[in-house]
Amino acid sequence: MDHISLPGEKISRIISAFDIPAEITSASPFGSGHINDTYRLTNEDLLGDDYLLQRINHHVFRDVPLLMNNLDIVTRHLKEKVASGKNVLTLIGTKAGKPYLQDEDGNYWRVFVFLKDTKSYDLVTSEKQAYEGGKAFGSFQALLSDLDIHLIKYTIPDFHNIEFRLNNFEKAIASDSCNRASSVEPEIAFIRQRAKAMSEILEMGKAGFLPLRIVHNDTKFNNVLLDSHDNAQCVIDLDTVMPGFAAYDFGDSVRTIINTAAEDEADTIRIGLNVPLFAAYTRGYLQEAQTFLTQAEVDSLIKGALLLPFIQSVRFLTDYLEGDVYFKIHSPGHNLQRTRAQHALVVKLEENLAALEGIIFETWQQYQ
Repeated sequence: MDHISLPGEKISRIISAFDIPAEITSASPFGSGHINDTYRLTNEDLLGDDYLLQRINHHVFRDVPLLMNNLDIVTRHLKEKVASGKNVLTLIGTKAGKPYLQDEDGNYWRVFVFLKDTKSYDLVTSEKQAYEGGKAFGSFQALLSDLDIHLIKYTIPDFHNIEFRLNNFEKAIASDSCNRASSVEPEIAFIRQRAKAMSEILEMGKAGFLPLRIVHNDTKFNNVLLDSHDNAQCVIDLDTVMPGFAAYDFGDSVRTIINTAAEDEADTIRIGLNVPLFAAYTRGYLQEAQTFLTQAEVDSLIKGALLLPFIQSVRFLTDYLEGDVYFKIHSPGHNLQRTRAQHALVVKLEENLAALEGIIFETWQQYQ
């Protein structure tokens, strides 16, 4: 779904359907997310709250009522646990009392309170930022650890299920609908060589060694908002909050934090590991998550650090083979570029696996 530009009359009708306690003077595109379209709504009162209007991509999230029910349950639970409520996303319902609006074209919309004086980073540049990111996601998991997991449904079934992703990958190769498979044989071989090893977390879960948790499932560092002093304020983008394994969140955070370049870096030579940032993130994460993690979960964290860039590469390459139908792209080869960058990161992680595992173990021991 490409970003849409709405005529003033239509966007005004959408905004007016929500119970926003403010006079909105403008709506402008905001953010760089891959999936949903977001607009910042400016309050006429400069001292009042601004808001975010978001069109939910219902081609990705096929059951919007289920998604919004998850979001409502999670944000209410977090507000109960966080006394001030300042560091939790706040939904604004419609005047009809629903958490979302469906317009005449079948599009779904929702509104959040905009958190002023916050920022996010695509790349982490300091140990302070990494540490705060670890605290944010560790605290997020800890706060939800006592919420009944049966209340939260799967918004995207099999999202981090590596078996499912690999099956789709093989189907995309077999159909080769865009005649691209022959041009990416090295990338295909890379994935096939590691497929069995990358299934360990899933197999541990099936065997009962790892408990299902309510996890974020999309813990890129830019899903943490920080203040002007780089203190974590809020975890955002909660559409993929659903049952999963703690290692999924740890691994996806590491994927963006430890990488010395962007997730779609074209020059893979620039991709390396910032180990001090990894250590800082691990310290922040375990400081908060040690209240509920089992030893088996801690042991699985390093596996998550390998799995998440790998599974992301599988998703990127599958999308490339299928004609770039899922992720937003900026050029015809963007998904292939993303794939190669993630493969380079996996190799770097494999080369430094023992050292990284040692950092996790030593940090965990400090909290025992």
